[in-house]
Formats: sequence, structure tokens, C-alpha cells
Amino acid sequence: MSIVQELQRARRSSHMGQAELAERSGLSRMTVQRTESGAIDPRLSTLLVMARALGLELMVVPSALRPMVEDFVRAGGRIVSQEPGVS
Repeated sequence: MSIVQELQRARRSSHMGQAELAERSGLSRMTVQRTESGAIDPRLSTLLVMARALGLELMVVPSALRPMVEDFVRAGGRIVSQEPGVS
């Protein structure tokens, strides 16, 4: 799932319309609509303000570290540098 799709999913699950997200993020409703529809390739700054308006933070993670970060998140942050089975 892309960042834009994740942001759209978060907006919908918050029962927030595009106009409300636009207002909270300081963007135009048209920018939000065109971003979500894929009509434009948004700037990182646009994605950041949309995410923050939804109570989210975007992180840039090196691709080599992505599997470890995903495992960490799935584990609820409980397995930092621990061998499997170690509590």
C-alpha cells in the first residue's frame, strides 16, 4: 500500500472528509482530492502536513532496515536487539 493510500485510509477511518483534512493541514481541498486520486505526484512536504493533520508521523527508513523496522512494529516495540525467545 502506498503512502497516499495509507493516508486516505487513515482519513476515512477517522470519519474525516477531504475538506476537513484540507482545512486541518492548510492545503486546498483540490490538493487533497488530486493527491488521493493520483492526479498529482505530491511533494514530501504535502504528505507530511497531511499525515500530521491525521495525527501521524512519516518516517524515512533505509530499505535495508525496513524488514527489521516492520518486525519491531509488529512486536509492539518489545524486541530490540534480542534473540528470538529472550524476554
